[in-house]
Order: sequence, then C-alpha cells, then structure tokens
Amino acid sequence: MKNFTPRLTRRSASLLLLLLALAAVSLLPVARADAASVQRREHLTEQEVEMVRDTQELDRRVSLFVKIAERRVAAVVGGAAVAPSAKDAEKWGELPKGTRAQLFNDLARILDEAINNIDDVGARSPNSSTIPKAVKHLAAAAARFLPQLTALRAGAEEEGEREALEQTIDSLEQVLDAAKQLPAETTEKKDEKKGDKKDEKKDEKKKP
Repeated sequence: MKNFTPRLTRRSASLLLLLLALAAVSLLPVARADAASVQRREHLTEQEVEMVRDTQELDRRVSLFVKIAERRVAAVVGGAAVAPSAKDAEKWGELPKGTRAQLFNDLARILDEAINNIDDVGARSPNSSTIPKAVKHLAAAAARFLPQLTALRAGAEEEGEREALEQTIDSLEQVLDAAKQLPAETTEKKDEKKGDKKDEKKDEKKKP
C-alpha cells in the first residue's frame, strides 16, 4: 500500500501558505485605506478649478493659488479666529473639510501646481514681467505659512500625515529659496525713473 502522507503534508503546507498569502492581501486595503483616500481626493474643488481655468495671467493665477492654499491652512489650524468672512463664504463657500493628512496633501499639491505654473511661463517667456510678481507673492505667502505648519510637526503622528506635512514644508522652503534668487531693482533704475518723471513735469510747465 502506497504511503500518501508526504504528498498530503506537502499539499497541506501549500494550502496553508496560500491561505496566509490571501489573508495578508485581504488586510492591504485596510492598511492602506487612509493613503488611498488621500490619493483619490481632488486637491481643488470644482469651483476652484473653474476659477483657475478662467485666470490666465500668471501673477493673478498664483494669487488665486495663494488664496486657495490659505483656506487649507485655515482649515488645518482651525478655530473661530480663522473662520471665513461673510464675503469669502459667499464666494468660496465653507472652509474645505478632511483629515489633517488630506488637507496637508491638498496644500502640497496646490503649492506644486503654483510652482509648476511659474516654471512653465519661465520656460516659454523667461523675461515675462509676471514671473517676479508671482514669485514674490507666493514667497510672501510661504513666509506666513511656514511657521504655522512647522509648529504642527509635533502633532503629526500618522505616517501619511507626516509625509504630506513634510512635503508641504519642503515646497514652502523651495519657494523662499527661489525668491532670494530674484534680481532686486537697483537704486540707479529707481533714480532714473524719478528723474524722468521730474523732467516730464518740467516740460509740461514750460508748455504754453
């Protein structure tokens, strides 16, 4: 009589490994639920998408991104002190809702989109006067956001939340570094402009 024990043992071991593998796979959606929800979430509302689409000038579009980012920062910080005004609420609606990880991720993607817009215009029209205006406006916002978000590092305990927060802080620091590279207006140019205006006024006075 043949001994089937070895064959059964091998089959049992294989089935056991298969069951363990299936169990591990079944746990993945639970373990990654938060990360998946962050990835599926749109970082702009439909209303904001339309506003961005309708705003073509770079400096005005970046100003719009700044306002959109401010609303996410306000939603993260919370409190009555950052509640939207009646005028803002009418135009923009209530502050965005979501977990801290979702709001941090929104903010990081909004900043990236603003930076990409500046890069795109810089590649097409490097001498555009809108570029320094846009960078300065974004840098001013970054200087306001950075201390507020840096203070939240200690409370960012979940992995997805920490990653999104650090990505946002990194983007803000990049903006501030880029602003430092902007050429400042020389005093000579300012003096020339003042001198030209004085000459124009003198000429106007001389006219009969």
